[in-house]
Amino acid sequence: MNLPENYQMKYYFYHALSWPQLSFVAEDLNGKIVGYVLAKMEEDPEDAPHGHITSLSVMRTYRRLGIAEKLMTQAQKSMVEAFNAQYVSLHVRKSNRAALQLYRDTLKFRIHDIEKKYYADGEDAYAMRKDLQPPSSNASSSTKT
Repeated sequence: MNLPENYQMKYYFYHALSWPQLSFVAEDLNGKIVGYVLAKMEEDPEDAPHGHITSLSVMRTYRRLGIAEKLMTQAQKSMVEAFNAQYVSLHVRKSNRAALQLYRDTLKFRIHDIEKKYYADGEDAYAMRKDLQPPSSNASSSTKT
């Protein structure tokens, strides 16, 4: 209901069957779903293992409560635990200031690239990334994400 980009049902099934441990929902006290994160692992064997956030949404009346941050944190944690993901990527509309603030300022993603006309309506996207594990050359570091 909240996203201008909607996927076909088979795309949701593909995620659920391929990476069931990476997607999460948030419920209110009555069990109503109020948010979700849909995530996957990228399947490029030539690149380091990394996850991708396909979609994140929280119903408008439940925003600014930390739900999106919790969903993202859980998905990222699961990427590391289940697949040893080195980083996570996502795309965000250049015009989506609220999402940019969440990703950049709260979750510490960085803009990696700009993808021209990424969305169906022709809008550009920021391709963003976040390292999930310290570089292997820094193996003695005890920093955790």
